[in-house]
Amino acid sequence: MEVAIAIFVIFVIFVTRSIKVVPQQNAWVVERLGKFNATLKPGLNFLVPFVDKVAYKHSLKEIPLDVPSQICITRDNTQLQVDGILYFQVTDPMRASYGSSNYIMAVTQLHRPRCARSLASSNWTKPLKSATSSTPRWCKPLMRQP
Repeated sequence: MEVAIAIFVIFVIFVTRSIKVVPQQNAWVVERLGKFNATLKPGLNFLVPFVDKVAYKHSLKEIPLDVPSQICITRDNTQLQVDGILYFQVTDPMRASYGSSNYIMAVTQLHRPRCARSLASSNWTKPLKSATSSTPRWCKPLMRQP
């Protein structure tokens, strides 16, 4: 009887370690013996117990990130203090896991010089009629098409 209970407990441990349910809008990165093996998509997934390990869990939703303020100098030597919110989305979980040690910091650092370069090419001596009329012109360089 004790052997049957021990076998049942081992069976339950194997089942819980091998079956993974990934929620919608998530991707999990799996390592097999410490090396990248696969990316689990949403739904029911099976792993090899004690060999495969979920190393990283990424949300595939858009992530809003507050960008710290910076001072930009325009073409007509006007100083502007700019801050904002940056929206980004993980499209490749493997590269987000292994491409950079901190991909959120990397996205912020990529955005700051693009924002400064975009604003530096504009002329701010004339008053703006409205913020909405100028927004598309200097936001287009910030958007990168895949």
